[in-house]
Amino acid sequence: MFSMPLTDDAHLRPLNPWHAEEFLANLDRGRESMLPWVSPSFVAADLDGARHVLQRYADRWARDDGGIWGIWSGDTLVGGVLLVSLSTATGVCEAGCWLEPAAEGRGLVTRAVSRLIDWVVDERGLHRVEWRVTAGNVRSIAVARRLGMRRDGVLRQVAPGPDGRIDLEIWSVLAPEWRARRDGGVAD
Repeated sequence: MFSMPLTDDAHLRPLNPWHAEEFLANLDRGRESMLPWVSPSFVAADLDGARHVLQRYADRWARDDGGIWGIWSGDTLVGGVLLVSLSTATGVCEAGCWLEPAAEGRGLVTRAVSRLIDWVVDERGLHRVEWRVTAGNVRSIAVARRLGMRRDGVLRQVAPGPDGRIDLEIWSVLAPEWRARRDGGVAD
């Protein structure tokens, strides 16, 4: 089985529909902290919904246009990273994440997204990785900054939210910038 270490006690591995019970338990532990920032369609409320979310990403993986991976701390699923979209035709993907509060502050998301960006840039040959974040989500914006992403702009009032329409910030890193940063060089 594929498993990639993130820390001494945390690792990244594929998240499949048969993980629905673990996924739902993870969502239940983090639901309140996730709902302001993550699409309600992702934060499943029951086992069928959790299975549906994971199946949707399994189908994306099969179509080569997305995927989902879990972050396990020990034997507990505490969060994950995903490719919301992936297009080899345009060379662009959108990455995302979620994490339950008990796992915050350990650098797990930054490490996991770094591994994901390495893969899409080096293995898949993509040119641009986007990070879309609701304005005000300071934790997610901090991840984008730690990854060396640049803020491209804001889509103002782009979608309805729980308290009115929301602004969405677009952050990105380009393959040459990523390689230079990762390899200790200077980006173009």
